[in-house]
Amino acid sequence: MERCRRGDKQAFRSFVERYQRRVFSLAFGLLKDADEARDICQEAFLKAHRNLGTFQGASSLYTWLYRITVNLCIDRKRRVGRGSEVELDERLPHDRAGNPADVLSAERPSFNPLRVAQSSELRGRILAALSELSVEHRSVLILREVEGLSYKEIADSMDCPEGTVMSRLFHARKRMQELLADFADDATQEGA
Repeated sequence: MERCRRGDKQAFRSFVERYQRRVFSLAFGLLKDADEARDICQEAFLKAHRNLGTFQGASSLYTWLYRITVNLCIDRKRRVGRGSEVELDERLPHDRAGNPADVLSAERPSFNPLRVAQSSELRGRILAALSELSVEHRSVLILREVEGLSYKEIADSMDCPEGTVMSRLFHARKRMQELLADFADDATQEGA
């Protein structure tokens, strides 16, 4: 970080390479639009670069960058208006590049068409349920369940108290359970 502050371009390039997939994944999860997510990703790194001098190290660099990204997504959502809701898509893998459809390839030894269909149905139901949540509840759920951030890291990234994070997470989980109850009941009956 200190090298970045001194203007070391290679250090900043390493910073971008280290976090770009995670930032894109977060933005895509919140905005459900790849082009918008790319714009936010670029904007987040530009903002981070411009504000390197303000990073005091009170939170992790990762948390600071996520806070920038979440705030940019919320601002973008507000600008677009409340007319169209944002959906969360499945998390984009951080550890590999390539076509996500490769996972569903019939040429893979573990390919199971029934499991792929069930997974696709479940994914669709989860996305529909997530679209019912407010941006704040969806953000907390993504940061905790998908990104694995601690309550403190989420509070830092969303600029709110940890108690608010816990409350939002509780209500988001409860609402998801309500919205997915019939699907869980159907799955239980099919397995019996």
